[in-house]
Amino acid sequence: MMKITFLGTGTSQGVPVIACDCMVCLSEDARDKRLRSSILIQTETTSVVIDTGPDFRQQMLREKVDRLDAVVFTHEHKDHVAGMDDVRAFNFKQRKDMDVFATSRVQEALRREYPYVFADLKYPGVPQVILHTIDTENAIQIGDITLQPIEVMHYKLSVLGFRINDFVYITDANFISSKEKEKIKGCNNLVINALRKEKHISHFTLEEAVSLSKEVGAKQTYLTHISHLMGTHNSVSKELPEGVQLAYDGLVLA
Repeated sequence: MMKITFLGTGTSQGVPVIACDCMVCLSEDARDKRLRSSILIQTETTSVVIDTGPDFRQQMLREKVDRLDAVVFTHEHKDHVAGMDDVRAFNFKQRKDMDVFATSRVQEALRREYPYVFADLKYPGVPQVILHTIDTENAIQIGDITLQPIEVMHYKLSVLGFRINDFVYITDANFISSKEKEKIKGCNNLVINALRKEKHISHFTLEEAVSLSKEVGAKQTYLTHISHLMGTHNSVSKELPEGVQLAYDGLVLA
């Protein structure tokens, strides 16, 4: 039995956006309150987070996560890595280093972002991590969870999505090659980014995400990495075709 929890479904600024008074940011609907995008994957024996954004601490507290086996990074942008420092709470509780999975390029960025974590002489109490290099051609095995990398493009930056059994998670994409789409086809649940309705340089629009969902034949699609420019959860939901819905923070798939 695998359980997926949406820790955050917002874009880099989150929703509401600081100092914004649009109707989305002022909405009282809890589904319009979006932390930075991340998911938690849990089985009876294994717990994995994909991305630790700036809201990682808040997300762990909200979901009462008391054990974490590994962190997997999709890419190095700040809204996906800024919370890595808080894995140290799990170091203290579990009395072991945190396994962190990332490509070589993302590992270089983590070393720049967190030099104190990788220093020869470490300050007491800094996060303790073990880096594992992701080979995009091979699956990652973490406990009883197998993640197959899917390489997508975020403008000119390569970003990783992942397929876990019949579940696919893709964030920060605006192009997926035919080869990589083959890894998505036939999935039961597809999570795909849809930033807004208007064209964007590095993210799928609502229309593009819905079109991709149809192309790969996903049975159910959940849209994530949503900005305040998309519209309210309630209004956009009325426009979506059957089998496609907006994800929201705290949504659980089991």
